[in-house]
Amino acid sequence: MKTYVIIGGDAAGMSAAMQIRRKEPDAKIFAFEKGDTFSYAQCGLPYYIEGVVPSADKLVARTAEQFREKHNIEALPRHEVVEIKPDEKKVRVKNLLQDELSEYDYDKLLIATGAVPIRPNWPGINLEGVFSLKTMADAEQIQDYLSRNPVKKAVIMGAGYIGLEMSEALTERGMDVTVIEKTGVVGTGLDPDMSEHAVAYVKNLVNLKLEEEVQAIQKNDNGDTPLAVKTDRDLYPADLVLVAIGVLPNSRLAADAGIKTGVKGAIQVNRRMETSLPDIYAAGDCAVQYNRIKKQDDYIPLGTHANKQGRIAGANMAGDSSEFAGVAGTSIFKVKDLHIARSGMGETEAIDAGYDVASVMIQAPDHAHYYPDPRKMHVKLLFTRDSGKIIGGQIIGYNAVDKQVDVLATALYHEMTLDEIQELDLAYAPPFATVWSPLQQAASVAKKKLK
Repeated sequence: MKTYVIIGGDAAGMSAAMQIRRKEPDAKIFAFEKGDTFSYAQCGLPYYIEGVVPSADKLVARTAEQFREKHNIEALPRHEVVEIKPDEKKVRVKNLLQDELSEYDYDKLLIATGAVPIRPNWPGINLEGVFSLKTMADAEQIQDYLSRNPVKKAVIMGAGYIGLEMSEALTERGMDVTVIEKTGVVGTGLDPDMSEHAVAYVKNLVNLKLEEEVQAIQKNDNGDTPLAVKTDRDLYPADLVLVAIGVLPNSRLAADAGIKTGVKGAIQVNRRMETSLPDIYAAGDCAVQYNRIKKQDDYIPLGTHANKQGRIAGANMAGDSSEFAGVAGTSIFKVKDLHIARSGMGETEAIDAGYDVASVMIQAPDHAHYYPDPRKMHVKLLFTRDSGKIIGGQIIGYNAVDKQVDVLATALYHEMTLDEIQELDLAYAPPFATVWSPLQQAASVAKKKLK
């Protein structure tokens, strides 16, 4: 009977565990999770804080008890793997509840340790009232703080997914929110010319400060708020501070065991999710992802990728020979009513990758102009000048943005050209779409730029 050990109890780890269990009903499976919660929707945390999701339990797919009782997976919360011993095929585990160390043997091991928030060494970063948001524990700490303190002013560092989603959440809870972004761009992965549309909208919701650099977080003893954020331009009072400037792979455990790392320090894996050491796999936000557009490894940590990589890893650990198809870099999020999406490469990425890239930007209604309440949709399409091959795009609007970006992602997956995307038979009726979709309209304009 084989023994499988999984480090990390969320998307990638438990997707793998379930695959192993389906393929090997009698195998021993141990899943160690440093935190309290298994298999939950990290992407839903801002909506839990906002109150759209009424309780944290709604975000949990399966509890540790359910994994143990229904699937015979020994899911152990509050257990931290502190060392991997590849030569002995053992892991050293600390029971955080009892402060005890134990060793577990494995035949196959999966590292699914996720990512950690970037927390710069700013003075005051560890003051009470300064938070990051990555885990359920983070969300619960924020909720507890909000329940105990009259928070009226919040300062958020970072205008990416989490920063903007949390700006909505805290605004909806009646707070005066300031968002500070070091660059001039809001929305992860947007080109500056598309970010302008998001900037104009976000400025109506929050106090948006672009091209400002945080220098310190400090106590505000003589003010109305307990904290203040100091930038190179100004001082912003705050009852609550959220640091949301991105994440890095949690790969130290693997690196300490001699496992090779790659892009941004993420664990290097092949398409079968195998690491550089035998019988050790990695998946999810701690590992690299193969980028189908760039034709090379990348680091784009998203829950969709983690679930897919986890399934592939689990299947292969149990004897399959499956390969991860790769990612296109597709993402979508919203701020209030504005929906922002992208897939493929941005303009700078494409130029850096050596493409002779061209782009078009169009504005189109999201449904037939004569049907009530059409709204603007902005589309940017990137393509190669010689072949017309589509290599990326960004879409901002109020309705049907998800549909357009999914069509774009499918086109990128299949390496389609401008001509081919125009030939797609897409759904149309006046309440839902235009006869030629905005993406197809952009492709029509783009063809005029081909060599």
